[in-house]
Amino acid sequence: MSTHTERSREPAIRVQNIEKSYKELHVLKGVDLEVARGSIFALLGSNGAGKTTVVRILSTLLKADGGSASVNGYDVASQAGDVRESISLTGQFAAVDEVLTGRENLILVARLRHLNNPGTVADDLLARFSLTDAGGRKAATYSGGMRRRLDISMSLIGNPPVIFLDEPTTGLDPQARIEVWDAVKELARNGTTVLLTTQYLDEAEQLADRIAILHQGRIIVNGTLAELKALLPPAKVEYVEKQPTLEDVFFAVVGDNGSAGTTGTTTTSPAGTDK
Repeated sequence: MSTHTERSREPAIRVQNIEKSYKELHVLKGVDLEVARGSIFALLGSNGAGKTTVVRILSTLLKADGGSASVNGYDVASQAGDVRESISLTGQFAAVDEVLTGRENLILVARLRHLNNPGTVADDLLARFSLTDAGGRKAATYSGGMRRRLDISMSLIGNPPVIFLDEPTTGLDPQARIEVWDAVKELARNGTTVLLTTQYLDEAEQLADRIAILHQGRIIVNGTLAELKALLPPAKVEYVEKQPTLEDVFFAVVGDNGSAGTTGTTTTSPAGTDK
């Protein structure tokens, strides 16, 4: 068994040639990846690519048919208990108790984890995720983004070094997505390793230190955003005639000073000039 010092030198997550089938459906066909400690790693792929299956194997909820994987230095097959103590998993839908207030949800989880001062733990997390003012309200009254932030904050109770976020912004509106993105960035700033699955390209681009694309059961590319962009040929510069926007028309008609344009030719500002 590896010591604490040895584990700290290893990647937070290591996956080697993982395979998984459901009857005749071969979902994972030899997946390999490593996630550095304290980083955000995005597993990007379309629906059915196998992203959730990878997360379920790494969180010990599912056994792989082949290959090996470790989380925080512990083997997911032979040291499942140690893995579970090292992780937290947030699924695709917020798992909060809507009858309880936000603060009561946090206190409940803190007590289940046998932590001292659960009230203090709850208050600290409410402040960290900008939920203090809503802490006394029932979770049923929360917006989608607030509920997701509460869900993620519940995952942090006990300070697990590794957190899995399975499509954390599915079904959220644009503002709620940004709130969740800020929460995920906050995790990494505090040293937590985050593996998130997503089918949103902009989400991976905004959050991840490294991105792996899972397609038809295999990782087909893995790297930083810059490395992935470098796989494409240099952009071809083309000059396209710019059509006038409604803003251009508006200012051409009303004039710069807000009065109606005179009859005849109206002078317009160059396209794109700020007014």
